[in-house]
Amino acid sequence: MTNPPRTAEELMRSRFDAFKRADPDWLLATWHPSTRPAGLDLADNPRWRGLQILETEAGGPDDTEGVVEFRASYIADGELGILQERSRFVREDGRWYYVDGDVR
Repeated sequence: MTNPPRTAEELMRSRFDAFKRADPDWLLATWHPSTRPAGLDLADNPRWRGLQILETEAGGPDDTEGVVEFRASYIADGELGILQERSRFVREDGRWYYVDGDVR
C-alpha cells in the first residue's frame, strides 16, 4: 500500500483485502505490537467474499482511537459463513493499528 490508511475504517478495509489476498505481511505490519502474534498461518484461510461496515466510533484522521464494527462473509468447506466483529484501533505516530476485537 502506497499511502497508509488515514482512518480506522480505511485500515479495516485494507486488512480485509489483505485477508482476501492471504497477505500476512500487511496484516502483521498493521497489528499493534502489544497484541500482534509472532506469525500468521493463512493456509486454511477461507475465501473471503464481502465486507459490510456496520458502525464506526471515532477513528478519524485526527483521532487516536477508533472502533469499527463489521460483518464479513466467507466461504469455507463449501458453506457460506459470516464473521461479525467489533474491532479496536489506535493511531500512533500518525499510523493506525488494529489492536483486537470482540467477535459477535
